[in-house]
Amino acid sequence: MLHSPTVLEAAESAADPSPAPALEVSNLTVEFPTRRGVLTAIDDVSLRVEPGEILGVVGESGAGKSITGLAVLGLLEAPGRIAGGEIHVSGRRVDTLTEEELTKVRGREMGAIFQDPLTALNPLFSVGAQLVETIRLHTDLSREAARDRALHLLREVGIPAPEERLRQYPHQFSGGMRQRVVIALALAAEPELIIADEPTTALDVSIQAQITTLLRRLCKDHRTGIMLVTHDMGVIAETADRVVVMYAGRMVEMGRVEDVIHNAQHPYTKGLMSAIPSLHDRVDTLTQIDGSMPRLNSRPSGCAFNPRCPMAGPRCRRDRPNLVDAGPNRAACFLHEGGTQ
Repeated sequence: MLHSPTVLEAAESAADPSPAPALEVSNLTVEFPTRRGVLTAIDDVSLRVEPGEILGVVGESGAGKSITGLAVLGLLEAPGRIAGGEIHVSGRRVDTLTEEELTKVRGREMGAIFQDPLTALNPLFSVGAQLVETIRLHTDLSREAARDRALHLLREVGIPAPEERLRQYPHQFSGGMRQRVVIALALAAEPELIIADEPTTALDVSIQAQITTLLRRLCKDHRTGIMLVTHDMGVIAETADRVVVMYAGRMVEMGRVEDVIHNAQHPYTKGLMSAIPSLHDRVDTLTQIDGSMPRLNSRPSGCAFNPRCPMAGPRCRRDRPNLVDAGPNRAACFLHEGGTQ
């Protein structure tokens, strides 16, 4: 016999909607005014990160990956400014907040992990003092309770002998251990979102693998959304659920990691994938993408990738392609918009 929902059950269902995305960026544009004109670093970028999901953002240096992350965190350096679009963290708009309001949001609602852990750790204070201070700043815990949480976080990120390590200083930790401490700091107040900007670049391959495994586990355990910024497709393959490929401040492809890696639809993404060495095929030289990323003051008209694209046609040099469905992915390429290039 079928069960018909009661009025109370229907009301409870309506009052308990699915959770908001950990991050939702809509039509983001970031500009840098200069004496020679306004430079557009991020051009109409839209993306989202669900709770418990890792979204990889990949591209060459200058693609706009880190600027996107800094814009989300409200850490753009002057004269950089958000010129358009909206940024929501767990349903709350953050791009319109004052610096004082943002200071309260950082740490509590969104955390950050940067490339060099030494820049995030104060060499004059013990690791324990920094963890306890961060926890107390963003929670109502007492000093004793904050110390207990600091110990728990060190254990959770895989640091042995946490009682002893709590009293030590950053210089007494290896690079991999320092990055684990930074991850613990980012998790201190249980934020809904973490921006991880090249968190493994400064580490050797074995430690890099440990950190990526740790990020995946913590993401799932805490239901934290992570925006993982990197130039390394190998890290994306091992860590992320979905990936956004950026070029010259624009999104050129997005989709599930396995679909983008095995079935890339944009010529730039295909170039990135073909530049990765294969374990099975021995080659004398690696494939490379000819040319280089355009400067902000000399971005070509039409598709920004057209000077480097072997498939570019007159339309590519004249018009800007939209992000459209392209097989299992979405790609900004006229190959998938129909008509001629």
